[in-house]
Amino acid sequence: MMKLKQFLFVLPALFICNFANAASYRAALVADMDSGRVLYSENANVANYPASLTKIMTLYLTFNALEHGRLHLDDYLIVSNAAAAAEPVKLGLPAGSKIKVEDAIKAVAVHSANDVARVLAENLKGGKEGNFASLMTQVATEIGLSNTNFENSSGLPNDDHLSTARDIALLSVAIYKHFPQYWKYFGIKSWTYNGQTYTNGNRLLSSYPGCDGMKTGFTSRSKYSLVATASRDGHHLIAVVLGADDKDIRASVATSLLNRGFKMSQNNSAPVVLNTPMPVVEKPVQAPANNPIAKYATPSNKHLASGLSGVQFGAFSSYDAAARQVKNVEQTLGVHASIEPASGGLYRVRVNNIAESAAQNLRNAATTAGIDSYVFH
Repeated sequence: MMKLKQFLFVLPALFICNFANAASYRAALVADMDSGRVLYSENANVANYPASLTKIMTLYLTFNALEHGRLHLDDYLIVSNAAAAAEPVKLGLPAGSKIKVEDAIKAVAVHSANDVARVLAENLKGGKEGNFASLMTQVATEIGLSNTNFENSSGLPNDDHLSTARDIALLSVAIYKHFPQYWKYFGIKSWTYNGQTYTNGNRLLSSYPGCDGMKTGFTSRSKYSLVATASRDGHHLIAVVLGADDKDIRASVATSLLNRGFKMSQNNSAPVVLNTPMPVVEKPVQAPANNPIAKYATPSNKHLASGLSGVQFGAFSSYDAAARQVKNVEQTLGVHASIEPASGGLYRVRVNNIAESAAQNLRNAATTAGIDSYVFH
């Protein structure tokens, strides 16, 4: 599996006023797809339900199989009973029928078909979607997604199926860099199959000059999300909007992000990061009302070089224990750590998105201070 090496999201902490309709969405980010430089972000590392943005990873693994000859565009895939029974949105393929791989890609990229996403998953990983979801999470870690867990191939609701705007952006750029020959599928405006025409939900493909992709998402939990990419004046930008209240808002916010990003690129403006306190998902963490780390909520890691590494300072069985470790790390090492959910009901204490050298130095300092830790990527 190819890895996305030396691709850094630069995130200095400069706080300014939010977009006018910030209350109408949960997270946002715009970045340069070639350099990896984040130009503007809001709550980019906060967990959200990705909904059908999940299918970007399903297609990443499909493209990887094509690249290595395990799959071919003119191969036919069999539709299982489980795939045929998938919830809408779907093509409605009957069990036992077949669909060509290239049509399956278009069905997922354009129509976001849940049944076809499952067809791809089952055919790529031994007939079991659960095995494919485990592979999705494994590959996510390999290419640098630090706060993502997949439970299915489509993004249908699951409490543990989570990602962030930063991770979604990095995954999208991974496809752009690793499989450029397949990028065209994300820019298809409409597609006709079996006499029916399906229109891409990414309205920026028609309304925004230079837009060439990429993917929409919606569930009742996630609300409306969008990844949109566009090229202008030698810059190729990606905008991510998560949790918008409706389709109009996700489109308008993505448009504003791209406009702002191109202007910042032209003026070589300093990047901007906003982290506002807001409840984003019901799970994974419901902090107690007397949250003991509330007073430590302001990030204080500006002195650490940004990157794709991090340091974990333990996993704890209770939120309070994790909060005490956050306070210990803050007071002993002078950095702000965050509490993140882990499997088994545990809470991890982590510092994310720092350079490899900074992570190693932080681990060494923690060891000297008697705090157990390890570096992750």
